Amino acid sequence: MRMQEFVMQISAEAIYLTILVSMPAIATSLIIGVIVALFSATTQIQEATLSFAPKMIAVYVAILATGSWVGSLMINFAMKCFNEISTIAR
Repeated sequence: MRMQEFVMQISAEAIYLTILVSMPAIATSLIIGVIVALFSATTQIQEATLSFAPKMIAVYVAILATGSWVGSLMINFAMKCFNEISTIAR
């Protein structure tokens, strides 16, 4: 594999991995934000800090729940990069 092909492939995989790794926290924050917004609109409570604590707790729980999966994805990607670099360097 040529160096240019390698860089393009790794760049595309890195972008995909970034999206995949960030998705649990972003999706959780989005869902909790919508729920809190509906609650806030229903009860007419207009407190700016109302959505912060539930989102922070939910994102923390999501990161704890998906941490091992995210870590394994990142480790596999790093191992693939290092293996390919050693192959190209020869």
